[in-house]
Amino acid sequence: MLSHDQVWAAIDGLAERYSLSASGLAKRAGLDSTAFNKSKRLSSDGRPRWPSTESLAKVMEATGASLHELLVLIEGKSAQAVSARRTTVPLIGFAQAGAGGYFDDAGFPAGQGWELVELPAGAGDGAYALQVQGDSMLPLYRDGDVLIVEPDAAIRRGDRVVLKTNAGEVMAKILARRTTSLIELVSLNPEHSDRSILVSEVEWLARIVWASQ
Repeated sequence: MLSHDQVWAAIDGLAERYSLSASGLAKRAGLDSTAFNKSKRLSSDGRPRWPSTESLAKVMEATGASLHELLVLIEGKSAQAVSARRTTVPLIGFAQAGAGGYFDDAGFPAGQGWELVELPAGAGDGAYALQVQGDSMLPLYRDGDVLIVEPDAAIRRGDRVVLKTNAGEVMAKILARRTTSLIELVSLNPEHSDRSILVSEVEWLARIVWASQ
């Protein structure tokens, strides 16, 4: 008999096999990017929430996986694999990020052209890596440093964040204040000015959770 953990572990395994996060797999299948997030696997009252057969069919079509491959994953993945964390995330440079086509509207990785970078620690669903280019983030981040960003992570005042504007500008700064209409950012480099940006001009905002230095 199939268990709830087995089915979700198989989806995680399929995503891993095709070098995708759970969010990336959902997006590729034409579903909401949060459809396979761990927070969606239980209802608000704690009851198990199962993926639909339509969702599974879309996943197989999007990845080219066969029904046999999915069944093998369902039978072979243990519950422990559900909680296992990824060791690789997609990686692009800041310049590429600003060019567009690499993110969905919520700031999750999408599209093609991503490389993969291995992490010394796990990352949450939908996490990705941005490689620092130039000296605008000195002295905190140097050219070539890798920043791990999680769109799902809660953001508080004082957090280091990455923001992308509707005009394609991508920046890493410290969140000073956020209201319903304005986001105020403090520059990491004292030679660069702080910024105040209208919420209507922001494409996405995400927290930096780890950096290679």
